[in-house]
Amino acid sequence: MLRLHVVPAGGQAFDRLADGDALVIGRSTEADVELADLRVSRRHARLFRQGETLMLEDLGSHGGTFLNDRRLSGPVAVSPGDTIRIAGTVITVRSDAAPAQPPAAVEGLKTELFRPAVDFLSVAPRAVESRDRPFARYSERLEMINDVHRALGRSISQSELLELILDRVFDHLKPEDGAIVLRRADGEFYRAATRTSTAVKVEDLYSRTLLHEVAEKGMAALVLDAREDVRFAAAESFVASGVRSLVAAPLLDGEGCLGMIALNSRLHVRQFSAEDLELLVSLAAVAALRIRNVALTDEAAERRRMKEELDLARHIQVALLPARLPEVPGYALYGANLASRGVSGDYYLVTERTGADAADGSHGSAGSTGSNSSAGSAAGHASETASECVFMIADVSGKGMTAALLAACLEALSAGPIEEGLPPEAICARIARLLYARTNAESFATAFLGVLEPSSGRVRYANAGHNPALLVRVSGAVERLGATGTPLGVLPAARYAGAEVTLAPGECLVLYTDGIVEATNTEDDEYGLERMIETVLRHRGKSLDQLASALDADLEAFVRGVPFADDRTLVLARRLAP
Repeated sequence: MLRLHVVPAGGQAFDRLADGDALVIGRSTEADVELADLRVSRRHARLFRQGETLMLEDLGSHGGTFLNDRRLSGPVAVSPGDTIRIAGTVITVRSDAAPAQPPAAVEGLKTELFRPAVDFLSVAPRAVESRDRPFARYSERLEMINDVHRALGRSISQSELLELILDRVFDHLKPEDGAIVLRRADGEFYRAATRTSTAVKVEDLYSRTLLHEVAEKGMAALVLDAREDVRFAAAESFVASGVRSLVAAPLLDGEGCLGMIALNSRLHVRQFSAEDLELLVSLAAVAALRIRNVALTDEAAERRRMKEELDLARHIQVALLPARLPEVPGYALYGANLASRGVSGDYYLVTERTGADAADGSHGSAGSTGSNSSAGSAAGHASETASECVFMIADVSGKGMTAALLAACLEALSAGPIEEGLPPEAICARIARLLYARTNAESFATAFLGVLEPSSGRVRYANAGHNPALLVRVSGAVERLGATGTPLGVLPAARYAGAEVTLAPGECLVLYTDGIVEATNTEDDEYGLERMIETVLRHRGKSLDQLASALDADLEAFVRGVPFADDRTLVLARRLAP
């Protein structure tokens, strides 16, 4: 009787009696000597008796079988003291009477197999012989893969898909615990699905070590005894959980690694094999493709939902802007808003109001510093009710939906004081106070608000930190109407000065937001206020619609296709020649 002393490539040494008529060595779980090494064929070599002689033959393996370092070309006799080498495994033939030697030291990692998962997927499957593995078992495992494939053909959520995968894995591989770990957009991992048949916390079972090897490095992992694996020696919770055998595969697709699927056992049920690992890698590849597709579908649905919400928000916002401008005898008016992100953080208003009663001292009310004001002149109209045209342009902080909500808030806060007939400086003071009380420190708005008295052409205005309005004189001179106070919402009790100018026939007032003057081209140069003034002067004799179109055309020519980073709003008011 002969004894085989087996030192696997990555595991504990063991002895096996060469009894019976034949003994198959290979990777298959049905082999008499099972070697958990992917370089070993399922049925690699065979020891058999020919009379009283023990013979060794290679069974058509890919890597070959070596006896005393000579590759076999046919059956040969073996004797005590001979050495058989199969891939990284060394088998020494001994007589049964010889004392068993202590296990040979194995350098590096023990009882484990870590191999790039792509190695499993890049090798075409070999024909399966009935003696290698029973057809019923092979068919059963194919059915598991087909189960998942069939599920991919119907609409299924990610959570349903992950549960389906765990269902099939537990049915066929029979682990005690399992988890599917996915990578978030920020690169962090999270447990997307877990399953356990024990009271052990699943989060204790998947250490950072395993994540690093499988999910980050793309390795397929088979560990026969985690207690003997130096990779897990420092993972105290992992070792304390009692896990002995584990198998894990990365979720790989053409775009990278999405995470991993990992199974383990404390050997109450089973020890995993190389065959289990190969199956899990195949299943993980199928799952990864579907997980990616489901994620893309979910992202597309979310984008559609956000677009619908954005369209609705824009619809609501447009409803807050003037549907049509008032007709003020002797004046031409124009207003337009272009959003850079679907919804706009700009706001403008052109409206008429009646009954600015100056008897209450509104033109010199609290909130005005009194500088540049004309309280005495306003008092001359104290008992009169006159029609006025109010125009306002504002630019709130931020971009997109947040800015749009703040712009809507600004519209609501300004409606009351405008209708009450307050002068621009008092309106700004009230809005500033209310906006400060309702928003955080990062929320504010710049604004220019003017009140036009059509009969005289007099414009009383306040500029709350906004871009200077332009008063284009008939002579071609341009006056810049700068700030008379801080942006709205910055201070709890801001005060604003009121100032006045008069529009003579043929003169034009230009209000705009910084999305126009700060637009950039491919060289990152800004359009700038000076270029805007030159364009306005060049086309000042045209109608306001034509002037606005000329300005827009010049801006588009300047940016040369660079997307506008900010919203653009333009309000024009011209006093017509008699």
